[in-house]
Amino acid sequence: MRELQTFYIGGRWLPSRSARTHAMVDPSTEQVTGSVSLGDAGDVDAAVAAAQAAFPGWSETDPAERMALIGRMQAIYSARSEEMAKAISDEMGAPMELARTRQAPAPLRHMTNFLEAMKHVELIRPLGSHAPGDRILLEPIGVVGLITPWNWPMSQVALKVVPALLAGCAMVLKPSEYAPLSSALLAEIIDEAGAPPGVFNLVHGDGATGARLVEHPEVTMISFTGSTRAGQSVLLGAAPGFKRVALELGGKGANLVFADADDQAVERGVRQCFLNSGQSCNAPTRMLVERSVYARAVERARAVAEETTVGPSGSEGGHIGPVVNARQYAQIQALIEAGIGEGARLVAGGCGRPAGFNSGYFVKPTVFADVAGHMRIAREEIFGPVLSIMAFEDEEDAVRIANDTPYGLTNYVQSGDGDRRNRLARRLRSGMVEMNGQPRGAGSPFGGVRHSGGAREGGTWGLEEFMVVKSVSGWG
Repeated sequence: MRELQTFYIGGRWLPSRSARTHAMVDPSTEQVTGSVSLGDAGDVDAAVAAAQAAFPGWSETDPAERMALIGRMQAIYSARSEEMAKAISDEMGAPMELARTRQAPAPLRHMTNFLEAMKHVELIRPLGSHAPGDRILLEPIGVVGLITPWNWPMSQVALKVVPALLAGCAMVLKPSEYAPLSSALLAEIIDEAGAPPGVFNLVHGDGATGARLVEHPEVTMISFTGSTRAGQSVLLGAAPGFKRVALELGGKGANLVFADADDQAVERGVRQCFLNSGQSCNAPTRMLVERSVYARAVERARAVAEETTVGPSGSEGGHIGPVVNARQYAQIQALIEAGIGEGARLVAGGCGRPAGFNSGYFVKPTVFADVAGHMRIAREEIFGPVLSIMAFEDEEDAVRIANDTPYGLTNYVQSGDGDRRNRLARRLRSGMVEMNGQPRGAGSPFGGVRHSGGAREGGTWGLEEFMVVKSVSGWG
């Protein structure tokens, strides 16, 4: 049994002041594997006070010193990457292959990309030739509160912690109570790398812990990744203190498959939807297919779903694992039932656990066809391995269906027509568009619009989220 009873505050591991705990449960077995303490207001206050004390000195360090810290973190993290993969797999159910190849390595890529971006950020820049004595300064915003989710735990933590450190901010991290192991390990790595005491602080906790961090009067900014509903609460909690709020929220991505798409487009879309057991905010969960190739696409999606294997997180292989917890499992089952009840055609999967499982939060890889825009499975973020397929008549119809959602994180286009792809990239209402299976490049900003939030994480945009602009005249 693992017991996480201490928090990293002011450069030391301190016992929690709270008696509240959260049971850690193995998603593959539903067995309790330990517990994590849930911080109270006193724990949060202590962490914020440590960050406050550290901020003046850290904010005035040479950027090269901050970059050197990230370089040391990168080396230590790399040496402990297998340990990190095991922690992620244990806490949220990612199969070891996924944890090793996608989950655990993500922070190493983020560190590399942020270090490269930092080389090109002008912290002191001229306003323009018309005002030779004016300067624009980019300065760290202050003490920041970082609240992160369980689905890609280290990727999301690194997208906040690394740029905040480079910007010169001091911080308090509150990871999800469903993913505490990886963040505790990261705190050890940051400590070993030599971060000054108080620059980085870790308090485990739940929603109540996060609410105290959001409302704390000495926290200048909140960077939050999670559900849209929770994002609304963060906005309301931060409003009285006029805090900057950076939100990265849910999604309901549309994947537009045209008749001239490549032969792998449908399979690629299904596998991307099922990646991480469907627990990705940018998953292409709505597949929109041109009518002339619709029947063939549905059949291919069915075959891919039936080929997708499900297994325990600790087993080797390319299977998908369980979803994170009982609440998530129940929510997915309810939405599958709703899809059937509202008249969508069940092509693969369905309710209940896959064959051979009588415990664990395992979900059948599920595909619905003939989905209508008013159905819950077309409108709500399911956050499980469930794909909804819809037909469209032409480009105009495809855009209408794709944009018929309050979300706006990532959309996808599959077409051999470059002009069409360019038109759609402009017309689709989302923060990101990926086309023909081509991932976005290193340093590209991650973020959405509307109910998907407005944050931009990664690259220079991610660095500048943690900075404020100061306009100065009479520069000598």
